[in-house]
Amino acid sequence: MGKLKTYFIDKGIRGKLSHIAGIILLVILSIVFFLPLYWMVCTALKSNAYVFTVPPQWLPEPVMWENFVEVFRRMEFGKYIRNTLITSVVPVVGALISCPMVAYSLSKVPWKGAQYVFPVILATMMIPWQVTQIPMYTTWARLHLVDTFVPLLLPSFFGSAYYIYLCRQFMKTLPDSVMEAARIDGAGEFRILYWIVYPMCRSILTTMAVLIFIAQWNDLNGPLLYLQNSRRYTLSIGLQMFRQSANPEWTLLMAASTVFTAPLIVIFFFCQNAFLNGIQTTSGLK
Repeated sequence: MGKLKTYFIDKGIRGKLSHIAGIILLVILSIVFFLPLYWMVCTALKSNAYVFTVPPQWLPEPVMWENFVEVFRRMEFGKYIRNTLITSVVPVVGALISCPMVAYSLSKVPWKGAQYVFPVILATMMIPWQVTQIPMYTTWARLHLVDTFVPLLLPSFFGSAYYIYLCRQFMKTLPDSVMEAARIDGAGEFRILYWIVYPMCRSILTTMAVLIFIAQWNDLNGPLLYLQNSRRYTLSIGLQMFRQSANPEWTLLMAASTVFTAPLIVIFFFCQNAFLNGIQTTSGLK
């Protein structure tokens, strides 16, 4: 009896030690991932004389808010932000319309072709973007749509394999009885999708919206490939041009990078609960 009691006590201590070790590891990893962001903001508030000092200056002194003023003076942020919002928000809308529709047909609509169509959709994920880059550019050029936002916006309305997969995995967890009851009451598939399934998929749709917005906001290859007129340049191109012109003014470059990154941090902060719930559900962790 004494040995059994000692075993459970030792097991409880090992569990607590394991829990503490896990917390310590998470704290260390958090610091590692947060450090580059902090260093970017810290450098943005320094003067050029203190950027490469040894030992490094971890707190800017004096604080140079003028760096941000200078960045806004040199860069056309209004134009860049307007164009970036267009190329970021419209694809979110397109994906939220098309991807759940396809996922619903593959997971909740009873038809024989679903088991054959879904593997084909997944197979398209194996084709790298670099392989389709030239054919896609040629297609848009023949349609006379190069140097417009159309190549960056229109494809989202035809779905994306990855986000179709996310939606399908989430929708498979929804009870079929709800859809069956709606069909018995005479509701059509579109009405079931938009009035019943969409509200039940709020977390995964939020996850999709955040992922797509961040990807489009950070995208450099697409705008660089299709946009030629400087009036249509996005923030990613503007930041790249500023990097070339501001080199080696690292304080201004970090200030511009901070302005570029700040909206993404704010969006993730406000959407993190729904984002994490969607990821947990589709990954099988919940």
